[in-house]
Amino acid sequence: MRVAIIHYWLVNMRGGEKVVEALCRMFPQADIYTHVRDEDILSKTLKKHAIKTTFIDKLPFSKKLYQSYLPLMPRALESIDLTGYDLVISSESGPAKGVIVPPDTLHLCYCHSPMRYLWDQYHVYKKGAGLPVKIAMPLLAHGLRKWDVTSAARVDGFIANSAHVANRIMKYWRRDSDIIFPPVSVEDFSPVQPDQLEDYYLWVGELVGYKKPDLLVEAFNENGKQLIVIGGPEKIRTKLSKTANSNIEFLGKTDFSTLKAYMARCRALIFPGEEDFGIVPVEVMASGRPVIAYGRGGALDTIIDGKTGVLFHEQTVAGLNSAIERFESEVSARIDAQVLAAHAGKFSEGAFRLALKRLLERHGIETNLDEHLNALAVAS
Repeated sequence: MRVAIIHYWLVNMRGGEKVVEALCRMFPQADIYTHVRDEDILSKTLKKHAIKTTFIDKLPFSKKLYQSYLPLMPRALESIDLTGYDLVISSESGPAKGVIVPPDTLHLCYCHSPMRYLWDQYHVYKKGAGLPVKIAMPLLAHGLRKWDVTSAARVDGFIANSAHVANRIMKYWRRDSDIIFPPVSVEDFSPVQPDQLEDYYLWVGELVGYKKPDLLVEAFNENGKQLIVIGGPEKIRTKLSKTANSNIEFLGKTDFSTLKAYMARCRALIFPGEEDFGIVPVEVMASGRPVIAYGRGGALDTIIDGKTGVLFHEQTVAGLNSAIERFESEVSARIDAQVLAAHAGKFSEGAFRLALKRLLERHGIETNLDEHLNALAVAS
């Protein structure tokens, strides 16, 4: 069976690229198509595959300015020749699903999110953009939205990475979708002994507006509890640290072993933003620690209120601090690290593979994945 994987761009290794890696392990002979690739960031897994780029890759400064070429990407996708492939899986967050496949080729789209800068976050992105982009967005967005909806009709089946994203797929594209959670490397994390736990709360992630780091700092300035913040970029970290009290420590970006140690020893992860899925909470639960999260988006799929963490429903300083108080008074004492780790296992790569295998079989695609699934089961 010939398989093609379409991914929007390969310029960093984040959640979307982790899904592509998992697909590559499922289909070792698959070809990858993308608009732009940065050879320096590609993982060993991706480098084993033939990676073919669209003409966007040849445009000036495309590795850094790839999003500036967004208006050209529909044409670039439609120029890809997918003759001879039996299965096409597009990985959509930026433009990927708009390829044109032969009549007998099955096209499934794994959707991390409909393009947020065209739909639900359009006005947020526009507000934060520079003047040239602010002027261009209204001129270009309407046409891109029309193409986005039209190209959704070409897809045989949608896969959403969470119930939250499934709702947006229905809202903007009027398409049903199956939900398959993205694969998390839960086997890389494990709980520590109770006497190794420490008295700090933890925040991990990129310091960007929608993740609400400003709300985080304001809440801990008020409650005075110890907080460790891991993540960048440096410019925003420096800005936030100027407003933070001495109980808040900014570590910047850390290596993986340091990150794991902080995850496993914290009182709880603080997760105040609204995410499509959210891999970090699953990693922390795999480390045996609970999560205090804003009760919208992917957190509703991954966190069980009162058992694996606490959900709060007002994205305010008062709402967050009230959740921390509830955690300390009602939930913390009954947290069971092994229960959390077992719960996180539901989001493993093995679970991802099995769900996708069953979906492919529903579409009449027989796979030879049983051997891989058995190996994963033994490893876990």
